[in-house]
Amino acid sequence: MNKVYLIGNLTRDPEITTTTNGISRANFTLAVQRRFMNADGERDTDFINVVVWRAQADNCHKFLKKGSKAAVAGSIQTRSYDAPDGTKRYVTEIVAEEVEFLSTKNSDGASRANEEVAKLQPVEDDDLPF
Repeated sequence: MNKVYLIGNLTRDPEITTTTNGISRANFTLAVQRRFMNADGERDTDFINVVVWRAQADNCHKFLKKGSKAAVAGSIQTRSYDAPDGTKRYVTEIVAEEVEFLSTKNSDGASRANEEVAKLQPVEDDDLPF
């Protein structure tokens, strides 16, 4: 079984790209504090790369930014490639199946999601077909 659950803060805004087939791919790094303190009485932090695909990638790009708190559920994936200098490089990342936005504050402190909801127009009862 390969399943990972993480909660942390984004270290940078999500970067989004599109494949040649038109599929969205977003990636970001999640800073996750370790559960226990080290010998100096501080909590170490791990910086974990996350990849998100399709509509979830579009939503991450739209609603998350540096500092946002997010929960990620997915699986660990490792891959390797040959660098231009001839050395073999290894990458470990989380392929997210689910991302939950735990905070989506923009720079003025208002929630981006709340701004989207505020743009909605009320519907009069007379306009409803039932």
